[in-house]
Amino acid sequence: MEYYDLIGLREEPFASSPNPRFLFRSTEHTECLSRLEIAIRLRRGLAVVLGRIGTGKTTLSRTLLQLFRQEQERYRFGLILDPIFPSEYAFMRNIVDLFRIKTRARSVLECKNAIETYLFQQGVEKNRIVVLVIDEGQNLTPTYLESLRNLLNYETNEFKLLQLVIFAQLDFLPKLNRNPNFEDRITTSYMLNPLNEADTREMIEYRLRQAGWDGQRMLFTDGAYKEVFVVTRGYPRRITNLCHNCIIEMLRTDRPWVDEDVVQTVVSREVAFSG
Repeated sequence: MEYYDLIGLREEPFASSPNPRFLFRSTEHTECLSRLEIAIRLRRGLAVVLGRIGTGKTTLSRTLLQLFRQEQERYRFGLILDPIFPSEYAFMRNIVDLFRIKTRARSVLECKNAIETYLFQQGVEKNRIVVLVIDEGQNLTPTYLESLRNLLNYETNEFKLLQLVIFAQLDFLPKLNRNPNFEDRITTSYMLNPLNEADTREMIEYRLRQAGWDGQRMLFTDGAYKEVFVVTRGYPRRITNLCHNCIIEMLRTDRPWVDEDVVQTVVSREVAFSG
């Protein structure tokens, strides 16, 4: 029997995978998604979302794709999980393959030409919107940024033919500053911040409800919610990991719920392990 069965849930509430169903849409996350959706629909070109590790960028990127799942005929999405490649050619070839562009391109230039032809066919002849989403954008090299800048040059008098959305950690900022020609093309930007105390509690309860919690049985005390916020400082990934371990500790020690003592016990054990 899985542990969540023991507390009356249908599934794991605090899994570490970036499942859009479990994204708690705080005010910030909702606003960020709205801005990205508008930018894509209006074909604005380049959008950049920045945030520290664990602020929910990866889950947000998957949720963005879900927003358009009912419009697959109109939109063409490609997702790069982490832009680490052995060469510029491998990077460009990956983009070609993502969009299933039929070409025998064997060089960077041939890949760019093939992508340009594809963008004009899709965007002008078929009136489709092509979107490339890149996660872990801080790993983009200056060479890759220059290649992307060239792709962003493909446009009509009315709109950009490629919509590019980059999710990155804060160390992407210096790379942007060193590449003003690329930075100038940003039309939409957003900075994701950690959750506040109220949102931290709402996130925990939201994930529990998504997993089947009916709210009748108390699983976290008020003190536990507060302690989780203090320890994690509102970072969603930390909240998820800590709550998972707290429920395991609650069951292991036969407690009726997660209280402040359970949270502190788990945190102390993690500190001791890391030390």
